[in-house]
Amino acid sequence: MRRITRRSALTMAAGTVTASTVVTTTAVTTASATTNDATAPGGQAATSGANPVLRADLITHVTPRNNWRVIAVVLHHARPIDLQADTIPPSAFQVTATLGGQTTARTVTRVYPNTAAEVDDRRHAGRPGRYLVIELDPDDPNARASGAVDPLPLDRAYAVRQVADVMAGDGQLVLAAGPLTIRNNDVITPVVDDFTAGSFTDSTGFELDFRLYQPAGYVRSPGAPTRYPLVVTLHGGGEVADNNMTQLTANRVAVTFAKPERQRRNPAFVLAPQIPLPRPMDGPDGTDWTDSRVQAALTELIDTFTAERPVDTDRCYLVGLSSGARGIYALLPKRPRTFAAALATAGWGDPSTLDAITHIPIWADHSIDDPVVPYREGRFGKPGTWTLMNALESAGARVTRGEWANDLPKAEYEARSRALLNRAQRAGSHVLFTSYPAGTTPVSAHLSWAQTYENDVVIDWLFAQSR
Repeated sequence: MRRITRRSALTMAAGTVTASTVVTTTAVTTASATTNDATAPGGQAATSGANPVLRADLITHVTPRNNWRVIAVVLHHARPIDLQADTIPPSAFQVTATLGGQTTARTVTRVYPNTAAEVDDRRHAGRPGRYLVIELDPDDPNARASGAVDPLPLDRAYAVRQVADVMAGDGQLVLAAGPLTIRNNDVITPVVDDFTAGSFTDSTGFELDFRLYQPAGYVRSPGAPTRYPLVVTLHGGGEVADNNMTQLTANRVAVTFAKPERQRRNPAFVLAPQIPLPRPMDGPDGTDWTDSRVQAALTELIDTFTAERPVDTDRCYLVGLSSGARGIYALLPKRPRTFAAALATAGWGDPSTLDAITHIPIWADHSIDDPVVPYREGRFGKPGTWTLMNALESAGARVTRGEWANDLPKAEYEARSRALLNRAQRAGSHVLFTSYPAGTTPVSAHLSWAQTYENDVVIDWLFAQSR
């Protein structure tokens, strides 16, 4: 990946314009676009009856709470598979994963043909097609696609063997079992694969990697007059790395804004920078997004991007979790006229600076029993969200508060959010604060953002704000 210099052209996957700074990017392509043969032991092409397998790929998914998981293997066959309305028993296929030198079985949950290399969430999944989707239990202990920080080496890590014949509803043999094992070629990650990878070098020489999602309308017509909102996502402290991936796959903070249904509803650019290693820790309270070098490069990247792409500068939004929310509370007072609104989850900050941002719409949320960033006390001597909201109110902002369980079903969670928003609008309030009672945030009380970015009420509220 080449760097951005300040004296070249800004280059993106969707087109090129002249600028004072260059962004050079690498487009990510899906594995389904290639046709290499999958190989069995000995290097021979693997076949299954009269319908050979050409390749195998993994399908992964970024989840709200369980990070990045391998959820299926898809076999690309030479000819369409038609079961005549019959189903394939999961026991017909065995799948193993070899990770860290250990080979263990994966649990097969569903198998069906499809017209594309993708998982079908419908109850009666699949349709006749060349792709055989073998779904796997995402809760398997070995289902993860990444380690503590970096992606796992998944190339050829999965092995698939058909151990029973697959028959059609009319009794005809469709796929014959055989002794050959097929290993995966590539990894398909829906939505994540739609982000372009790039890097930005600021005027001091400090470099930030980033991922960028570009809305479909812009990609189709980069010269059109349409201007789009910009969502800038600030990852948490656990995603500081040099892989230019973890900021997308560790949680859904960026991915959820780029998924097709969200883009149909609110088309926008999504910019997801990543703080590099060695970990910058020069900030006043030892956090990453308050590091002076990181903050300067981030603001320069945002300024460059908004100047050189059709961004609606009245609709730029900051979204962040944990130390990313700390970055929001640090950056907004320094750039109080740049952003139209912010979503800050499980953060902390300096209450003495908040009088500069009483005019900015903010929806904050935090679990009362958060063990990593305490709800009131925060971190490094800077208080948590509860104290910051009190400080905002003392500075003149009207704060509307709500409290409900973080493990409510989506519909009920959104109903509570809608009621809070209606109450805020009646009160003329543009700062909202959601608290989650102790014991209601699954997995870890720090992961309070899992519902936040799946919440259509909150996201629609964000996009409705204009500077």
